[in-house]
Amino acid sequence: MAGKYKSIALALATALTAAPVMMKQVMAQQIGTATAVNPSSEATPPGGPTTTLTVGARVLHKERIHTSLTGSVQLLFLDKSTLSIAPNTSLVIDEFVYDPASNSGHMLTKLTQGTLQYIGGQLSHQGAVTVETPAAVIGIRGGIGVVSQGANGTQDFNLNGKHSIQNGAGTTNTIAGFMVNIPNWNTPPGPPFPIPPDLALHNITILSSKFGQNGGVPGLNNLNTADLQPPSAWLPTNTGESDALQIIIESTQRATQPNPPPQQPEIGSNIRGNLP
Repeated sequence: MAGKYKSIALALATALTAAPVMMKQVMAQQIGTATAVNPSSEATPPGGPTTTLTVGARVLHKERIHTSLTGSVQLLFLDKSTLSIAPNTSLVIDEFVYDPASNSGHMLTKLTQGTLQYIGGQLSHQGAVTVETPAAVIGIRGGIGVVSQGANGTQDFNLNGKHSIQNGAGTTNTIAGFMVNIPNWNTPPGPPFPIPPDLALHNITILSSKFGQNGGVPGLNNLNTADLQPPSAWLPTNTGESDALQIIIESTQRATQPNPPPQQPEIGSNIRGNLP
């Protein structure tokens, strides 16, 4: 009889131990969807195993995303913002709260390695979007930004809207078309300067699908985007952001063509910067 009670107690203890893990999985909140995935890209939900991402996969609160040297991902969030993740990148969607009734909430992404591109949705109109790296905390309001973290620290590229960059040694702000280098947390952010064309092209290249990749969508290679032309400027309006998103989507489609485009667009000035 004592053995029977002991077995029951052991089973109960096991169930109680497993309950928090099960509860975490049940309570994990879906905050978005993977809309494009090139292999190999992985996701680790809170309290769950690491799995390979596929198009249509749910993106959960506190989920860790990791891409290989050839992997890339595009995520679409509930507030209609998007996050494009370049190869060899690790990040966590650390906080995402969104109330569609009031279009309010906040988003925090922690980037530990690599490059991401954020295109604003409802939350960024309120300045409620933050990207945190080992070197800085970057606030994005109403726009589009690229953030890179590498051996030389953090680089913030403001493509549209307003960015605020802060760390333990200082604060600076940027406007569209400018970037900032931040070596580490204890060194003030450098002065803003115009985004060099080689860095702009570098970011476009690493954030686009490689030739032969299709973002996880069969048949994408056959789309005709030969007449694609970028606009002269992206204005901080809903229309401007929608146009920018369309250009980026079509640029990704162009990158999946079996042959490279005949020429690259000319971008910006010829000032050079340091790659992270």
